[in-house]
Amino acid sequence: MTNGLISMIEQGRSSPSIASLKRILDAVPMTFSEFFADDGPSVETFVHRAEDLREISLGAVLDLREAAADLLSLRQVGDASRHKIQMLHEVYAPGADTGPELYTHPGEEAGIVIEGQIALTVIARTEVLGPGDAYLFESNKPHRFHNNFTKRCVIVSACTPPSF
Repeated sequence: MTNGLISMIEQGRSSPSIASLKRILDAVPMTFSEFFADDGPSVETFVHRAEDLREISLGAVLDLREAAADLLSLRQVGDASRHKIQMLHEVYAPGADTGPELYTHPGEEAGIVIEGQIALTVIARTEVLGPGDAYLFESNKPHRFHNNFTKRCVIVSACTPPSF
């Protein structure tokens, strides 16, 4: 990642892909969850209302059809730093992509497609998943999610240990 690109990100003129942001945070080191964490005190609860889920994506990610746009939502259940599992509600708008580069992180991840379709690449194999389809893989294997379809895709996923 060049100094020029980092400067453009700082100025809000560019948005990094998931893989690029992951490389930046790995150098710190810091997880997505920690980066987007609220520094205020939190009350431990076992119920997390929809409006309380924490957004941990930048929202603006690479759209291979156009310039960056608000295409991706990754909403986390609770404070992942306090648990051994990280749960996400993911929404990929048409054209949303985690970036042209495959990315990795420690642990395992699994998810179920609730609505729409998603193309999932793990290493060099790409599969299209639809409603009810699920995935489970070691997330240290390079992977990428891409919605190259016409409808949004909703996924409920988990990662253990929390590393995203």
